[in-house]
Amino acid sequence: MRNIILNKYWKEFQHEMPEYKKLEIPQSYYFCDNAQDAHECAELVRKGIKRATTHSLSGLEINKEKLPAIGDLSIVTDWHGMPKAITKTVKVEIVKYKDITAEYAFIEGEGDRSLSYWQRVHWDYYTRELSDLGLKPFQDMKLVCEYFETIWQKK
Repeated sequence: MRNIILNKYWKEFQHEMPEYKKLEIPQSYYFCDNAQDAHECAELVRKGIKRATTHSLSGLEINKEKLPAIGDLSIVTDWHGMPKAITKTVKVEIVKYKDITAEYAFIEGEGDRSLSYWQRVHWDYYTRELSDLGLKPFQDMKLVCEYFETIWQKK
């Protein structure tokens, strides 16, 4: 059922944005590791507030996931896999955790958009994510900062 809904959403997008007509349906994902945060982040993307996300490089490598690249399209969903928006990656950079800036935290758009909020919730998230892989977060760990723009959402 989920695939049917995603395919329908993608086809509606392609109908309204014909320049993407020849592309295959991209990956879909939700943010975070719990329903409340996933729903909130999807809404922030829809509103154009959340314009970045941050992956741990170790997590991507261990899970054999490709690094995001400029031009990548994605379907952002809520926790239940319901499509909420389509994004396009516009910039990717690898940054150490300790070097994340207040400007980046603001662009990522979560909570009060402060660096202290970003550090607190991301440290907790990376602790959970990496512990599943037998690792722990550390100040010099490399993160993949993916900047994106919301290019479409169903009206």
